[in-house]
Amino acid sequence: MTASNTHAAALVAVMSAVTVLLRFLPFLVFRKGKTPAYVAYLGDVLPQAIIGMLVIYCLKDVSFAAAPYGLPELLAALAVVGLQVWKRSSLVSILSGTAIYMLLIRLF
Repeated sequence: MTASNTHAAALVAVMSAVTVLLRFLPFLVFRKGKTPAYVAYLGDVLPQAIIGMLVIYCLKDVSFAAAPYGLPELLAALAVVGLQVWKRSSLVSILSGTAIYMLLIRLF
């Protein structure tokens, strides 16, 4: 094994160990089975906050003053919301919204 292969193997081993540790850490820390109230609260509010941040990040560079006036982004976002309300499937909503957006940016 060359030095670069050894280095790559060591990196993969360290990243794997850290990933496994991070996955098992909550089970090791909260062994008693009782999740602290602040962790439960974060589990309730963080998903919505993260989605909100992602929406803002995705729409931050959209120019509503120049053609196509943000139309592909808005139509794709409306499709995602509509599909989520209708189907209640994040995978369907996100994949369909992405496909609609990619189609619209090719058309406009």
